[in-house]
Amino acid sequence: MKTVKKPPMRHCLGCGAELPKNELIRVVRSPEGVISIDTTGKSAGRGAYICKKASCLQKARKSGRLGKALDSSISDEIYEVLKDQTEGKNG
Repeated sequence: MKTVKKPPMRHCLGCGAELPKNELIRVVRSPEGVISIDTTGKSAGRGAYICKKASCLQKARKSGRLGKALDSSISDEIYEVLKDQTEGKNG
């Protein structure tokens, strides 16, 4: 009998909800210090996760949690890419 493996769980920086890793957007800071969106979930570096809700992105941006989690400043371009990937773009 095969055992069913549970999906890895991660916390959203916006709402704090614990969700399966594949339901969240991963933002990664590479060892070189480059911030990018990780669509594969396997890029090397420090990762942080955000729900696909516009309200969670707004909370994380307003509080600066994303920058704190990655120990780096986050550019407006990254926030724009994240905004495009969230549901309910108006919040």
